[in-house]
Amino acid sequence: MRVIWGAVSVLAGCVALSGPEQTTGAGLDMHSGAGFGAQADYVALCADCHGAGGHGDGPAAAELSPRPADLTQLAARSGGAFPTTRVMAKVWGYAGGKGSGVMPAFAPLMEGVLIPYDGGDGIDTPTPERLVALAEYVKALQK
Repeated sequence: MRVIWGAVSVLAGCVALSGPEQTTGAGLDMHSGAGFGAQADYVALCADCHGAGGHGDGPAAAELSPRPADLTQLAARSGGAFPTTRVMAKVWGYAGGKGSGVMPAFAPLMEGVLIPYDGGDGIDTPTPERLVALAEYVKALQK
């Protein structure tokens, strides 16, 4: 039952973030991205579960099953190369099977300006700028 309530609280937080006129406590518009940078997006969307430093130790982590990933070890667990495309797919909501985890899809919050981005496959793909910035922020957390 504890796991279910943890997942419900995470999903409720995501629903709250995606409301029609939603702003954060700092008055930043979640839909236009005005005032948002990669660090602000990380704090708003990721830190509650993954922790401020990305170690999977955020305030909501103890209630979740499976536990949030330690984002600082993604490259190490991928043979030393940061799995950029896999990270962006997970954030966007494409990675993993339906119901296989508690991480919500953040695609609606990442929509906006598209930029050409090569996620490591040699192909420049139109990708939301905020998604690229967030992936690059997580890449910078690697140990």
